[in-house]
Amino acid sequence: QIGMNIEELHEYCISLEAVEEKFPFTKMKGGESVLVFYVCNHMFALVDLNEGDIVNVKCQPERILDLRDHYEWADKASHMNSKYWLGLHISGAPDDMAKELILNSYNIVKEKYTKKRR
Repeated sequence: QIGMNIEELHEYCISLEAVEEKFPFTKMKGGESVLVFYVCNHMFALVDLNEGDIVNVKCQPERILDLRDHYEWADKASHMNSKYWLGLHISGAPDDMAKELILNSYNIVKEKYTKKRR
């Protein structure tokens, strides 16, 4: 299936373990509608509900370049460091690919901020 909508995106993000959702940019002009998903108190996905189609996800830098070279739905992340963040057009990307990229972002952040158990 091609294309998730905002409800499906939301459902998928909150289905992941220990995820919190917040609107952290309400004080910024235009930021009121930006929904952010967190794991371990760090962002792994952001979406502007007014735009609704682009979700920013963390990704490996070399993979970002490769995705942007090969797929129309892979774009620069708005307002984020494009070296580490990918702008994902959820309406154009295959569902499984979108979910995999969201999960990849979640795992990058979770691994970075989870204290290693000895």
